[in-house]
Amino acid sequence: MRLRLDIAYDGSDFRGWAKQPGLRTVQGVLEDALGKILGSPVAIVVAGRTDAGVHASGQVAHIDLDEAQQARVLSRRANDQRDPVGRLADKLRGVLGPYSDVDVRAVTEAPAGFDARFSAVWRRYEYRLADDVSGYDVFERNRTTLVRGTHDLDRMNDAASRLIGLHDFAAYCKPREEATTIRTLIEYEWRRDAAGTLIAHLRADAFCHSMVRALVGACAAVGTGRLEPQDVVTLRDAGARTSAFPVLVARGLTLAEVGYPADELLAARAEQTRARREL
Repeated sequence: MRLRLDIAYDGSDFRGWAKQPGLRTVQGVLEDALGKILGSPVAIVVAGRTDAGVHASGQVAHIDLDEAQQARVLSRRANDQRDPVGRLADKLRGVLGPYSDVDVRAVTEAPAGFDARFSAVWRRYEYRLADDVSGYDVFERNRTTLVRGTHDLDRMNDAASRLIGLHDFAAYCKPREEATTIRTLIEYEWRRDAAGTLIAHLRADAFCHSMVRALVGACAAVGTGRLEPQDVVTLRDAGARTSAFPVLVARGLTLAEVGYPADELLAARAEQTRARREL
């Protein structure tokens, strides 16, 4: 049995998603909690591994249960009419505690062919940036980056729109051995909310390491006049990491949503994603 988990977390006190010896990570905390409930270890596969300090409101993962674990999940007390799979989310909240910085919002039985990582067709991130227009809000300090100065929203959106499409984003990624940096950026736009905070919305088929924070850093530099809108394309096409703009810190970044195709297309999408992309 494969189960889908919908997860949210405040990444402030985590050293990222991926389990690391001696460090507190989201995967480590969840696998420990699941092990206590299921009576044996279980591995979580996630849609997108977030870095240290990055938050999530719409993370998705899956787990595979062996026969003993499945029996444990499906067992129910007499007169308990609740969905036993869905009840696993309640049990996790009980183990994690009422004020935990990670929450499993829902657990459902995954449809055939579903793979949290490889079946995804896109991921959407948000980045919150405060400047001299919005000012500093102490209550938003864990999820908003403060960059002094005044940012020109129109210039930022001009630059962002030039980056959309299928490209090699090596200039905006930390290289990883044998990992492609070719991505399709589907959506990238900025807006100010009612408080004046700048919020970036970025959606792509996938993001490589530090790509979102580099893209928002480049557009922030355009917004303050450090770069011109066309420069973000020139830097991208140069294909090399640069110090022309700062890669912004993790605290402002949230994985907001992961998109999947219709159930009958899940397996085919997973197969397609595993193929190495080329321009």
